[in-house]
Amino acid sequence: MAGQLAGQPILILREGTQRSRGKEAQSSNIMAAKAVAAAVRTTLGPKGMDKMLVDSLGDIVITNDGATILKEMDIEHPAAKMIVEVAKTQDDEVGDGTTTAAVLAGELLKKAEELLEQDVHPTIIASGYRLAAEKAKEILPSITKKVTSKDKDLLLKIAVTAITGKGAEAAKDTMSSLAVDAVLSVVEKSDGKNTVDIDDIKVEKKVGGSVDDSCMIQGMVIDKERVHPNMPKKVTGAKILLLNEAIEIKKTEVTAEVQITSPDQMQAFLDQEERMLKTMVDKVVASGANVVFCQKGIDDIAQHYLAKAGIFAARRVKKSDIEKLARATGASIITSFDEITEKDIGHAGAVEEKKIGDEEMAFVTECKNPKSVSILLRGGTEHVVDEAERAIHDALRVVGVVIEDEKLVAGGGSPEVELALRLREYAATLKGREQLAVEKFAESLEIIPRTLAENAGLDPIDKLVDMRSQHEKGNKNAGLNVYSGDVVDMWKDGVVEPLRVKTQAISSATEVATMILRIDDVIASSKPPAPPGGGPGGMPGGGMGGEEFD
Repeated sequence: MAGQLAGQPILILREGTQRSRGKEAQSSNIMAAKAVAAAVRTTLGPKGMDKMLVDSLGDIVITNDGATILKEMDIEHPAAKMIVEVAKTQDDEVGDGTTTAAVLAGELLKKAEELLEQDVHPTIIASGYRLAAEKAKEILPSITKKVTSKDKDLLLKIAVTAITGKGAEAAKDTMSSLAVDAVLSVVEKSDGKNTVDIDDIKVEKKVGGSVDDSCMIQGMVIDKERVHPNMPKKVTGAKILLLNEAIEIKKTEVTAEVQITSPDQMQAFLDQEERMLKTMVDKVVASGANVVFCQKGIDDIAQHYLAKAGIFAARRVKKSDIEKLARATGASIITSFDEITEKDIGHAGAVEEKKIGDEEMAFVTECKNPKSVSILLRGGTEHVVDEAERAIHDALRVVGVVIEDEKLVAGGGSPEVELALRLREYAATLKGREQLAVEKFAESLEIIPRTLAENAGLDPIDKLVDMRSQHEKGNKNAGLNVYSGDVVDMWKDGVVEPLRVKTQAISSATEVATMILRIDDVIASSKPPAPPGGGPGGMPGGGMGGEEFD
C-alpha cells in the first residue's frame, strides 16, 4: 500500500505484508471455505465415512464428528477458520448437526460465487440470504411435531438418529437407551420449563470389553480406589460424607518452630499428632458416615483408624466428582470437621469397589433420586472408546435439547427439501435482485439431501428429483432412506431430529457466509522474524502458525 508524493513512494504497511483485494480476496476466501466444507462432506449421514487425523505428535483420532474433525485439522487460512467456528457453535448449542452446518456454510458461499460472477453486489446477496434465513425460521415450525419427556420411544429414535453413522453405530440400541435414561434422570423442572444440564451426567471411559458392555449407573462411578486394604470392599446402605478438608495434620500458616530437647518430648509430640488425627476420625465416625470421599489427602494413621472403624474412604477425588456426588446422593460438601451434622450425610444403596479392566473403581449405586448419574463406556481399543464417547455426547445433547424445546422435525434431508420448495415460492414474490439470492439459498439447502444420497452411493440427482416431487404432492416428511434408497415418510422410519439442530445450523451458516461475502480486502501482516534458538519455551521459530488472524 503506497502513495506517491513528489515521486517518492510512501509505505504505510510493514514490509512483507500481503494484501489482496476485490474479486481476488473474495474468491480466495470462498475457495478456502469451500475446501473446509468439502473435507467434512463425506462424513454426513448414516453412510458417511470416517476421517483419521494424525497430529504433529503422532496421536491418532478416528472420528465421524464434524466438530472434532475441524478442531483437529490444523487450519491456517482465516476464512477457513470461520467455518470451523460454525461447527464449534453448533456443537456448543446443540451437540449434533456440526457437519450439516459446515457443509451448508460452504454451499452458500459456492452459490454466492455464481451470483458474484453475474455482477450481483455482495451486499445484495448478503441481504437476500438473511431474508431467506428469516423466512426459513418462519417455515420450520409448520413442519415440526411436539414431543414430551414421557414419549420415551420418540426420544430413543432421536438418540438413534444422532448415533447412526458414528463409529459406535453397531451398538446404537444400547447407546441410545443409555443416553435417554441418563438425560431423563437429570431433568429439572423450573417455572414449568424443563432444563437439562449435561454436566450432571458423568461419562467414564474404560478400555476393555465391547461397546455393548457399556452401562448406566443410577449414581456415580469414581475412578479411585479405597485408600486402605483393610477397608470393606462393599458397603450397603451407604451413608456418605463428602469432605473438602484433608484428614491430615494442618501445617501452620506462619513459620513456626517447635524445639524438642529430649526423646520423651519427641514421643509426646508424635502421640499428640496421632491423637489429633484420631479426634478427626472420631468426628467422622460420630457423624454416622460409613463412606468418606475426600477431595484432599488422608494421612496414613488416619487411614488405619478409618479402616478399623469399617469405613470405606477414597482420597484426592476430583472437585467435579465431589460436586456430582453431592447431587447424586444429596450430601453436603463439608469444609470443617466441627460442622458435620446428620443433615450433611448423603445416602446410596451401595458403595462398592469393582475392578474394571485393570483398574479399581468406586461405584456409588442405587441412589434414590439422583440428580447426577454416570455412564461407563467400554470398547475394544482406546479409539473405539473415544468415538463412543463422542457419539454418546451427541446423543445426550440432542435428547436434552428435545426435552427442553419439545419440538421435533423429520430427518433424512426432508426439512431441507421442504424449505427449498417453500423458499422458491417466496423468492417469486420478491422484487429486486434479492430474489436471486433467495433462490440460491434454496438451492444451497438441497446440498444436504444430495450429500446423503452421494455418501450412500445413490444417484443424487434422481433422489433429489424424487424427493422434490413427493414434497410438491404435499408429503412434507418425505426423506431419503439411505439403506433402501427409497424416498419414504421419515416419521414412520423413526428418523427424527430436534428442531434446534436445523434452526441453529441455518442461522450460523448464514451469518458466516454473509460475513465472508462482505470481505473485499485481506491485509495479512508478515510473521515476525524468528528469535535465535527457537521461539519462546523451545517453540520452533516463527511463533504459532496462523496466530496473527485470531
